[in-house]
Amino acid sequence: MAAGFIVLVIDGARAIANALLRFTTLGDLLAAIAHDRYLSLGPAVERNLHPLLWDPVLLSALQAPACLVALAFGFALLWLGRAPEPRIGIVTRR
Repeated sequence: MAAGFIVLVIDGARAIANALLRFTTLGDLLAAIAHDRYLSLGPAVERNLHPLLWDPVLLSALQAPACLVALAFGFALLWLGRAPEPRIGIVTRR
């Protein structure tokens, strides 16, 4: 969740400075982090998996705002790591 918040703050500061609202996409973030591997990702998916997986599916997913993806991933991890709810009706004393 912290990464999503950081990207949201950076996008907000960039929007104030440029007077233009533009979110950083997941593809832009991956290209900035791993440029060479990001460029080889498309041909590798088309060659090894399926060409239709790359063009309509993954290219659309890479256009999602990075802050929303990171926040959703963080919330999902928090939800998966929560403590289990107590079971009602089970006798714990003997």
